[in-house]
Amino acid sequence: MFTDVATVKLQAGRGGDGRLSFRSSRGNPKGGPDGGDGGRGGNIIFKVSHNTNTLSKYRVNRLWNAENGESGGTNQRHGKNGSDTTLVVPNGTVILEDDVIIADLTEEGQEVVIAKGGSGGFGNAHFKSSIRQAPKMAELGEDGEYKVITLELKLIADVGLVGLPNAGKSTLLSMVSNAKPEIAGYAFTTLSPNLGVVDIHDDSFLIADIPGLIEGASKGKGLGVDFLRHIERCNVLLHLIDVNSQDIVKDYETIRGELKSYSVDISDRPFIVVLTKSETLEDAKLHQIRETLAKHIGVSLDKIHTISAVTTMGLQTLMQDTNKMLMSAQKQAAKQTSIVKDELKVITIDDEVGFEVEKKSDYYQVTGEDIERFARKTNLDQPDGVRRLKDILKKKGVFKELCAKGANKGDKLKIAGKDLTW
Repeated sequence: MFTDVATVKLQAGRGGDGRLSFRSSRGNPKGGPDGGDGGRGGNIIFKVSHNTNTLSKYRVNRLWNAENGESGGTNQRHGKNGSDTTLVVPNGTVILEDDVIIADLTEEGQEVVIAKGGSGGFGNAHFKSSIRQAPKMAELGEDGEYKVITLELKLIADVGLVGLPNAGKSTLLSMVSNAKPEIAGYAFTTLSPNLGVVDIHDDSFLIADIPGLIEGASKGKGLGVDFLRHIERCNVLLHLIDVNSQDIVKDYETIRGELKSYSVDISDRPFIVVLTKSETLEDAKLHQIRETLAKHIGVSLDKIHTISAVTTMGLQTLMQDTNKMLMSAQKQAAKQTSIVKDELKVITIDDEVGFEVEKKSDYYQVTGEDIERFARKTNLDQPDGVRRLKDILKKKGVFKELCAKGANKGDKLKIAGKDLTW
């Protein structure tokens, strides 16, 4: 089953806890600290592969986990890192979090870490120093990132076929490319996009058959809204209109209106108007229809193509003109990309993470990414660990801020969900 949208939950691996231990042997019963560090939690990675063309498995399996890191061992042995989980997606997959694009995967083999595993905690051997010979503390491992993301597949195609249902899109695709779409004489035969490769002399391009639009598709009517996203990456669009339509001008305006009303305005893409099934009309009638449509659009008569998939009339000329328009559009796109790159500005930010102290009813809430991370990794059951955390809070200026807020020794603090007494 073709699926182009899926929402999944990701839980990266938790880092392993650091080990609290001391070396003990027959000749040295009171050796120094030898607790090793915990292993890193596994990441969740997305990778592009040409071996898949749908997101179906992500509609079935909606929760993906990576392996936790192992705790540190004695004799300063480092805990084993958790295995990464690599999820394969089709080329053209967009990853969104809270409706914001965080990754756009458009190259074969491209990889990106979406949920990062937690770091392992330091063992007590890490804290040994000239003034702290026997540290009785070890850090806890960090939780891995938890994310709810949406996957959207937008086909990577050079040319898109758009038109009302039964306009002949699938038939055209089957005649000019290697694609074998389902074809029948009724509306909505195509329920998923189809791709095909068109060879023109020494060139070739990828063409996509997009399921039929209807008026209001951009606002959720019919099937069109589910597949309009696949047109977004196309450089050229072919507007297919059945010559037997009761109102060809209205059909044209419907197509243009839906492209313009879509969330991303794609009506500005280069396009060619194609009248299909021309074998069903006499030449005089066909010429009249072409003139009427050309006058309405404001183009010369030769800009309105007429084709017949049955007799193959006009197919070669259409593909040649499409290829010329595509090459021109690609050159323009490359030029625009170059301009954008030249205009990019480098923005730098201060790496130091701040904090805030807020007075609550019976405690003080301390927030700040740096501060909260230290708190999460502190084992409050270890007095040395608590003292280390308080030293960090003092050095970071948290205690000074507490005084400014009216706090006194003995007041309760809450940091990253953990309770602490000043």
